[in-house]
Formats: sequence, C-alpha cells, structure tokens
Amino acid sequence: MNNRDYKNFSSGQIYHIYNRGNNKEKIFFDEQDYRAFLFRLGLCLGFTEEELNREKLLAMPYSRIRISDVKTGDYFLHSFCLMPNHFHLLIEQTSDKPVSKLIAKLCTSYSKYVNKKYSRVGHVFQDKFKAVLIENNEQLMWIFEYIHTNPVKDSIVKKLSDYTWCSYNDFLNNRNLLITNKKFKDLLDVKDGL
Repeated sequence: MNNRDYKNFSSGQIYHIYNRGNNKEKIFFDEQDYRAFLFRLGLCLGFTEEELNREKLLAMPYSRIRISDVKTGDYFLHSFCLMPNHFHLLIEQTSDKPVSKLIAKLCTSYSKYVNKKYSRVGHVFQDKFKAVLIENNEQLMWIFEYIHTNPVKDSIVKKLSDYTWCSYNDFLNNRNLLITNKKFKDLLDVKDGL
C-alpha cells in the first residue's frame, strides 16, 4: 500500500492531508481567500457560521455557504498551513464519516468561490488531495513541524510567528483559533501506544 495515497480512512486515525493548485498555480491571492478557505474548513469541522464569524481570521460575513451533516467532534484539526499555492492539514477522524468527505466538501466549495471571485473556469486544485496515515509519534512530530515550517522554508517569512495562515501561533502564542485543537501533547500520548 502506498502511504502517500492512503484512502481507507477510519475513525481514530490521524492524516496529513495536502493539495496544491493546478499547474502549481496560486490558490490564495489575497487575505480574503485565506479567510474563505478557513471559514469553509471551520464549517466542515462542524462549527456554525455564528461561531466562526466571531473570529476575525475566520469571519466571512454575509456567507451563503451550506455545509451540512457534520457535527463538531467528527474531526479534529491538529494543525494547518495555507501557502500561496498549496495547503497542509493534520486531521484526526473521530467518527465513521471519512475525512475524504470533509476534504471533498472543502475543496469543492473553495473552488467554486475562487472561480466565481476571479471569473475563471476549470480546476483550482491539481489533482485529488493526498493523504498520509500517521502511524507513530515520530512521524506525528515530524509532520507537525513540517507543516508549520513551510512559510520559513519557502522564504515567505523569517520567523514562524510572523505568518498568519498556519496554526503555529495557536500553539506557541496566544492566538487560540476556534478551529485548531490545541491538545497536541495528549495526541502524542495516544499515538505512543502504536
């Protein structure tokens, strides 16, 4: 089984999910685009529009987006990083609803948003998303760091704390975004038994 294209999603498992723009093109062009993606991600995680609109970084007032049949707690977002032409998510599936359903809703909704906003047609994302099953603590810690260090590796910022569009500040500063599950140490304790 190729770990890179792992598609048998199951409850209690954690996955590194990522995708990039078609032709490696940008998928985020301005601050509103990043917020639109995070807002949709929040809805897919089961948060309400009202909850999300209370946070400046997530707010999308006057939204008409409808993402249903998800309850808060079906999935946990442990970390994320949105880069100009790709995204990384570390998601735990905690119900029988496969994480692939969350990602399909997220990417479809965001693609419609981009195509409408920029009067374009066609694919926004290059291909189907990739998913890697996290199998042990060492891999979990490596992926957690890898996701957060993307903006520095790509020379977008010199210090991770200067990058808004990743969950780094939720762990090491006091940002405390609603959508990010900050219990990473507990997560390590759970994965330690593998």
